Amino acid sequence: MNTTVLRQKIEIYAQLMRADKPIGTLLLLWPTFVALWIAAEGRPDGAVFLAFLLGTFLMRSAGCVINDWADRNYDGFVERTKNRPFATGKVSAKEAFWLVMVLFVLALFCLIPLNAFARWLSLPALFLAATYPFMKRFFPVPQLYLGAAYAFGIPMAFAAVQNHIPMIAWVIYLASICWTLAYDTFYAISDKPDDLKLGIKTSAITFGDLDVEMCMLFYALFDLLLLYAGYMLGAHWFYWCAWLLMIFWQWQHYLRTQSRDRMACFLVFLDNNKIGWLWFTAILAHYAMR
Repeated sequence: MNTTVLRQKIEIYAQLMRADKPIGTLLLLWPTFVALWIAAEGRPDGAVFLAFLLGTFLMRSAGCVINDWADRNYDGFVERTKNRPFATGKVSAKEAFWLVMVLFVLALFCLIPLNAFARWLSLPALFLAATYPFMKRFFPVPQLYLGAAYAFGIPMAFAAVQNHIPMIAWVIYLASICWTLAYDTFYAISDKPDDLKLGIKTSAITFGDLDVEMCMLFYALFDLLLLYAGYMLGAHWFYWCAWLLMIFWQWQHYLRTQSRDRMACFLVFLDNNKIGWLWFTAILAHYAMR
């Protein structure tokens, strides 16, 4: 294989892994970092932090490859996904299989710094990540399943640091699921016309004309759970200011998506990176200012 072909293959694999679109990794990382900082009371171990950072990237990448393989017969008919490697015939199922295997093996190395409890928890995390792409075939709200998968780094972080999972971990876990339901439903609204034609199940289709309003309901549940988590922490004033700013941004999201414009909904999905960043910053500030 010459250098040019090799470079092209690497670019295709990177596209398959969404390495060129880090938004999914970031949305996974913010709640995980929140959990890691709370579990370690603001002083996470460097090796454990690096393990979660790299492990999150690798598992998200593997999930994207599995997702594209599962959707290989659909993506060509969806405007946003018609140029993905499977849709354009640039990659084979065999290549995708070996790429996933390599990513899983690399992710296994990330478990080395973790304790036995956290390692065992990696099994349900792997199961959720690998099976999510198939939920949209029959489950009416696959975004709920995605939320459970995306948030699983939270109990793993507490297990890795404290060797048990306290109540606040489950509060944050539920908050992250609600947040995922909100932002991924906005994402699903942007694909709604195509998904309706293909018969794919999504929360945006299940919620019908109340799709945006349901996003706001999930935002509200997320906010209430963050309120409770802040109370449990005895959070610093910066946390509460950040909480109010999140609510303001969420209200802006509601105003921007009233028309159900596809691009507006997609941009609101991307804008959720700010909410995740602010959430983590609020936790950083809480421990830095104590």
